[in-house]
Amino acid sequence: MGRAACETCASANSAAWQMKEQGPRMASGGGGFSQVVHLHSTQKVPKEGKECPGSPAHSSCGHGDGPRVSSCYSCLVCLLTCGLYFCNPHSQNISSKLTHDTVEHVRYRILEHFHTSTEDYSVIFTAGSTAALKLVAEAFPWVSPGPESNGSRFCYLTDSHTSVVGMRKVTTAMNVTSIAVRPEDVCAAETRGTAASDPDCQLLHLFCYPAQSNFSGTRYPLSWIGEVKAGRMCPIFGFPTGLGALLVNNRVAPLLRKTYFGGGTAAAYLAGEDFYIPRQSVAERFEDGTISFLDVIALKHGFDALERLTGGMENIKQHTFTLAQYTYTALCALRYPNGAPAVRIYSDSEFSSPEVQGPVINFNVLDHSGNIIGYSQVDKMASLYNIHVRTGCFCNTGACQRHLGISDEMVRKHLEAGHVCGDDVDLIDGHPTGSVRISFGYMSTLEDAQAFLRFIIAMQLHQCDGQPLPQTTPGEVGAPSESEAQDAVPATMDRCSSSPRKDAPTDSGVSNDLPTTVAAVGLCPPLPMATRTQQTPSEKAAGVLDGGLGPRVITNLYLYPIKSCAAFEVTKWPIGSQGLLYDRSWMVVNHNGVCLSQKQEPRLCLIQPFIDLQQKIMVIKAKGMEPIAVPLEENGERTQICQSKVCADRVNTYNCGEKISSWLSRFFGHPCQLLKQSSNFQRSAKKRVKDQSAGSTATLSLVNEAQYLLINRPSVLELQQQLNASDANGKEELFPMKELISRFRANIITSGTSPFEEETWDEISVGSLRFQVLGPCHRCQMICINQQTGQRNQNVFQKLSESRARKVNFGVYLMHTSLDFSSPAFLSVGSQVLPVLKENTEHHELPASTKHQDVIS
Repeated sequence: MGRAACETCASANSAAWQMKEQGPRMASGGGGFSQVVHLHSTQKVPKEGKECPGSPAHSSCGHGDGPRVSSCYSCLVCLLTCGLYFCNPHSQNISSKLTHDTVEHVRYRILEHFHTSTEDYSVIFTAGSTAALKLVAEAFPWVSPGPESNGSRFCYLTDSHTSVVGMRKVTTAMNVTSIAVRPEDVCAAETRGTAASDPDCQLLHLFCYPAQSNFSGTRYPLSWIGEVKAGRMCPIFGFPTGLGALLVNNRVAPLLRKTYFGGGTAAAYLAGEDFYIPRQSVAERFEDGTISFLDVIALKHGFDALERLTGGMENIKQHTFTLAQYTYTALCALRYPNGAPAVRIYSDSEFSSPEVQGPVINFNVLDHSGNIIGYSQVDKMASLYNIHVRTGCFCNTGACQRHLGISDEMVRKHLEAGHVCGDDVDLIDGHPTGSVRISFGYMSTLEDAQAFLRFIIAMQLHQCDGQPLPQTTPGEVGAPSESEAQDAVPATMDRCSSSPRKDAPTDSGVSNDLPTTVAAVGLCPPLPMATRTQQTPSEKAAGVLDGGLGPRVITNLYLYPIKSCAAFEVTKWPIGSQGLLYDRSWMVVNHNGVCLSQKQEPRLCLIQPFIDLQQKIMVIKAKGMEPIAVPLEENGERTQICQSKVCADRVNTYNCGEKISSWLSRFFGHPCQLLKQSSNFQRSAKKRVKDQSAGSTATLSLVNEAQYLLINRPSVLELQQQLNASDANGKEELFPMKELISRFRANIITSGTSPFEEETWDEISVGSLRFQVLGPCHRCQMICINQQTGQRNQNVFQKLSESRARKVNFGVYLMHTSLDFSSPAFLSVGSQVLPVLKENTEHHELPASTKHQDVIS
C-alpha cells in the first residue's frame, strides 16, 4: 500500500513537468544548482489534510522559491501517511534508527551529486547557507598577527553575498586582516600568472567567492580554488529557507576549531567540570542539536524526482541557459523609435556560454529619454501580470555598486536620505539604488520567457500607431504562439543583441526548440496629456470648473470601518483622535493572524459595513450572505487582548467573536477572523505634525500611514480622460467617475481648480479644523481593483505611472493639528476647503504631472 501511494505521487510529479498553471510564471533566484536548492526547502508535514500536495491545486510557488510542484514534499507526505514514522535521530528506538539511517543515505546522495564520496568529504547540515558560512568563519583556524608572521588573511570577492562579507566581523574580532578583492583584479592576476600567495607561507588563509554571482549570474572559474593556494576550505552549497549544507574536505576537517557544543555532539561531558569529548564524526561534531530531519529526508526524494523529470543537471543547465540567452537577446533588441534602448542590462558576459553565464538577467527599464524607471514601479507593474521578480541589490552591495556606478559616498548619502536595504526607495536624485532580476529554473518554458517580454513591451503601453500592444488577460500570464512571439518581437539589433551564436547550445533535452533569431519592437514614449473635455453638470455643481477659480469644497466623505473592505459613504461624520470615527478600526486576518488586504484577497471589497451610531452596531453585508451585526465597542470584562501587526507596527486588538469569524470564513472559503483595535491602545504616528505640543504624538487607527487621505476631483478627471482616450474599443465611459474615485479609497474628496494642485498644499482648513498635508500617497496595485466587482484592470496603474513620470502618486495624506475635543467636531459634505500653499511653490496653476516632467527635462 505504501509503495502504491508513492507511485501515485511520482506519477503526478512527472505530469507536472508539462503542466500549465495559473501560478506565478517567473520569480527571482538562481538557475542551475540554485533551482535544486530551492526545490528542497523547509517543507513541513501538515498535521491534517488528505489531498496530495503535489496536485495542481497546491502548485503555485514561483521558480525562485521552488518549482510549481514540490516533488520532495508530496513524496514525504506519502511516506508518512503510509506508516513510516520519523523522530529525533539521537535515540535507539526503531523510528530513530530509521531516521538516522535515512539521513545518512541523504549525505551519500549529496556527495554523489557533487561527484565525490565520504572518503574525501563530509556533509554538515546547517540551518541555511548563511549558517554554513558563519560556521566556517567561527571554526576556521585563524592565526592572529605576531612577531613571526602577519597572521592569516580573509579575502573575499566584492561580488559576494552579504553573508560572506559579514564573516569579516568574526575575523576582525580576532585581529585578522580582511581584504576585498575585485573580480577584475583576480582576472588580471590570472593573466599575469601572478601567485596569489607566498609558497613558503605555512599559515592558513581563506579566500571566499561565489561560483555564480547572485546579482548578474556571472560564473566564476572553479579553477581559482587551485590557483589561490590558500586555505583549502570547500565550496559551500546552500539550501535556502531553513536547510543548508557545508561540504568539508576530510583532510582539513581536523584543523577546524569548535568552542560551543550542543546536543548530539558530545561523546561524553561533565556538568560540574570542564570535561568534554566530542564525537568522532565530523558531521556529528558540528551539527549542534537536532537537525531538521524531515527536510533532510525530503531532500533525497527531491534529488530523485529532479533526475527522473529532467535527466540530470547538465540538461537543466542547457535548458535554463537557452531560455536566458533568448530573453537576453530579445531585451537587448528592444528599442524606442528614437533608437534609445528599452532596458539596461548589467552583465559581465554576452550570454555566449553556460560556462560563463548562469540563467540570471539583471536589468533596469528605461524610458524613451534614457532615464531609469525605478525598480519598485517595475515590480508593481509585473505583479499585475502575475510575474514575480526580485528587486533591489539582492544582498550583494559590492556587485550593485560596480554595475550601477554607486560610490561608497553615495551609499552613505542614500542611507542619510532614508534608504535601507530591502525598501522601495528606488531612485535618489535620479540615480538607481538597485535593479530588477529575473531567473529561469528547470520548469521555466519558452512561453514564460515570451510572457515576460510581452510584459516589458506592455509597460510602454502603446505602439506608434496608438493601438495597444497584445496584452495578457488580467490575473494570468499569456503565452503567445511561437509565430506570435516573432511578430511581437521584430526590428533592429544593437551591439549587445546579436543573434545567438551558432555554437550556443540549443537542444537541452528538456525544452522545446527555441527561435534562433529575435528582432526588436518599436516602443513609443507616453502619450501627451489628454485635452480637457466638457464636464458634466454634476461636476460643475461640485465646483469643477473649466480652468476657473471655483470654490474648493468637500464633495464626498468616506470611511472604511474594516480595513480593505468597502467604503461607507456619509454626508456628516464625527472626528475622533485617530481620524474619522471608526475609520479602519477593524481588520480581517487569516488563520495565522496576518492582516489581509485586497492584494491577497480582492473580494474584501465586496464586504460592505454600515455603522449605526445610535444602536452602536456595525452591520456587515455581502452578496449571498445574511447580514450580521457587530458591536462598536468591546465588552471590557470579557475581551481578551491580543497583539497583531499592521504596516510593521505592533497593535493591540481583540477578536470580535466566533459568529463573525464563521461568517467571514464561509464567504471567503478559508478560515478568517475579525479583529478590532483596542480602544485603550495608542498607535503613534511615525511623522510628527507641526504645532504639536512637546511630548505628544498623533495617533493612528489601522491605517497605513496617516489619519486621512484626500483626493481632488480635477485630478481624477484628468486620469479618467487619459484612460478613456487610450481605450482601443472606443467606449466613451470606460471608467465612470464614481467608480474611478472608489479605487483610490480616499476619505475626503474635494473639488479643486486644477489637477494635482493638492500636491502644492502645505495645510488646509475646513471650518475650525486644521489639517497638515504630510505628502503624496504612493500607490500600489490595489488601484487596479474595481471596488464594485473585485475584478482587476491594470490600465489604471499603467496610465497613472505613465502620466506621472513613473511615480505612481495620487492623493495626499492629512493629519489634523491642534484638535480641541472639548466640543464635538464634524466633517461635512459642502464644507469649504481653504488651502495654504507650500513655501517657494512655483507654477501651482500647472498640473503637477506637467511640472514634474519639466523638472526632469
